[in-house]
Amino acid sequence: MRSLLRLWPYVRPVRVRFFTSAVIAVLASCTGLVMPLVLKWIVDGPVADGDAAGVWAGGGLLLGVGVLEAGLFALRRWLSARPLAAVEAAMRADAYRHLQRLPVSFHDRWPSGQLLSRATTDLELLRRFLSFGVTFLLVNAVTVVVGCVILLSQRWTLALVVLCPFVPLVWLCALFEHRYSRAARRAQDQIGDLTTLVEESVLGIRVIKGFGQHRSQARAFRALSEQLLETELAKARLLARIWAVIMMLPEIAVGAALVLGTFQVAEGGLSAGTLVAFLSTALALRWPVETTGYLLALSNEAATATDRYFEVLGAPLPADVLRAADEEPGDGPSDGGPSGSGPSNGAASPRSGLRFSGVVFRHPDAPEEAPPVLDGVDLHVRSGETMALVGATGSGKTTLTALVPRLYEVTAGRITLDGQDVAALPVAALRARVAVAFEEPTLFSASVAENVLMGVGGSPDGASAAVPGPRTDTASGDAADPAGTAPRDLELLDRALRVSQADGFVTALPQGPATQVGEQGLSLSGGQRQRLALARAVAGRPPFLVLDDPLSALDVHTEAAVEAALREVLASTTALVVAHRPSTVLLADRVALLSGGRIAAVGTHHQLLRSSGEYRRLMSGDGTPPDARPDSTDHPVHTDRAVRATARTAARTGPRRHVNEPEEERS
Repeated sequence: MRSLLRLWPYVRPVRVRFFTSAVIAVLASCTGLVMPLVLKWIVDGPVADGDAAGVWAGGGLLLGVGVLEAGLFALRRWLSARPLAAVEAAMRADAYRHLQRLPVSFHDRWPSGQLLSRATTDLELLRRFLSFGVTFLLVNAVTVVVGCVILLSQRWTLALVVLCPFVPLVWLCALFEHRYSRAARRAQDQIGDLTTLVEESVLGIRVIKGFGQHRSQARAFRALSEQLLETELAKARLLARIWAVIMMLPEIAVGAALVLGTFQVAEGGLSAGTLVAFLSTALALRWPVETTGYLLALSNEAATATDRYFEVLGAPLPADVLRAADEEPGDGPSDGGPSGSGPSNGAASPRSGLRFSGVVFRHPDAPEEAPPVLDGVDLHVRSGETMALVGATGSGKTTLTALVPRLYEVTAGRITLDGQDVAALPVAALRARVAVAFEEPTLFSASVAENVLMGVGGSPDGASAAVPGPRTDTASGDAADPAGTAPRDLELLDRALRVSQADGFVTALPQGPATQVGEQGLSLSGGQRQRLALARAVAGRPPFLVLDDPLSALDVHTEAAVEAALREVLASTTALVVAHRPSTVLLADRVALLSGGRIAAVGTHHQLLRSSGEYRRLMSGDGTPPDARPDSTDHPVHTDRAVRATARTAARTGPRRHVNEPEEERS
């Protein structure tokens, strides 16, 4: 039960009402033990003397004691309900806040269903334990002690008979607790696995139906459900056994005491009133004893839930997040500058752009013998320059882009923004300077405007944040009106939608930018979702922009329109763009080729076409395996294909004006 002590920091703020309710519950339970004493007085007094008025008075006294007991229990419930609900809410808020601050590598390892079950099912179980289990463990203990004192004072020989089962019950309860705790942990983990499967099935319903896999998913669900059923039945069998023993032994002891007491009354050694009071007290102790099994089961489940909860809450946070622990979540720089901290000498940092210096990255859970994903990456993206990052599938392009906003931490080396190491920047300040558009666009259950303006929160322009709020009922037309948005945000929203060429379809939506896009934005097409994700990235006018293949889901005509508008944005920012097609490459001033975990070549598109066979193959779309292709730098087939592809793209999108630079640079 040591695990349950970890809940004290959450209970401490409400400890006055919590302990007051517990004391009141103890008083209510002890009030019930007064009834056997009243019965003794009635039997030995008014009943023995034939006093009808005394019997009525005794009946009224019993009624008053019963009403007082019920009133005290009701008061206990009223005192404990609100504060313990607040404890559950505080624990849930802390779990959510901690999950938001944990690194992406943590979420890569943990199934989402396990996290959901800890934040919902486990916390509900803890609230039930705190509101009922803790109180009645105390109530039952005090009631049994007071009841035993009353029994011993009335007839100690009969009391010893009633208390005989105490020792075997303690041993059986200890054995039960050990076995039940393991079954409870297994059941709660299986609930998490089942939650994960349900969540994946709901989010992937289109894939399941598209491939006709509903039967296989149903079989997987049935298998997990049957495992959980078996575990719950095992728990029920354990509980049934201990409950049977707990109920049987006291009943036998009370029966034996009744027989012995009857003989003593017959012999005149014990009054009838004392026997009635003794048996009434013994029967009043049945409920505290019989519920011991349930309370032990609840306590074990609560201890398991506490361990599971603190497994997540105990996951270590990055060092800079710990330093900023006193800040509110999502707080950006208060002065509207590009950084919340950094060099404090009052001089502006030199605009040296984005630089990777000897960057090595290995996944934390990767085997030691496995090669790193990135192995000594050196790359310099000058201030105001757009660098395209090209490489074969699986070469580490997405991983490299994720290191810039510190979604992952580098294993070795350093990344700097205008000379400042990203590892030394507070996360809030870093992500106010870097905007990201991922290859797989993610939208939230909010309006179009709220999704796009998420990219404005904490931006260097100092615009206000837009956080998706509760989902509204779009069927009734009660969606949030973007007219309530600040004028500055409306201007940024309109500009971002124009750049991503999303203004046309957004205007055609039922409520325009106020239209709810649904969970994961699945009410929109893939291209529409990708354009909104791009709009979110450019909305805040970030100094640094990281785009991971942002145009992959667009048709050629929409792609050309987006590229034309995107050039204006790229002209005023430092950008790293993952590219797979010549059209995207032509947005860049220079191109970096990532191969074998390192930067193999850097130059303009045309320079790499002339000098790099691997780059020509990537741009030509030739599907021949690398080891079966000629690798000559002047191979005419690959050169012609790549040049023709580039010419077609240039004719559609227009030329890219390059930053003045030397002919080639390796950095």
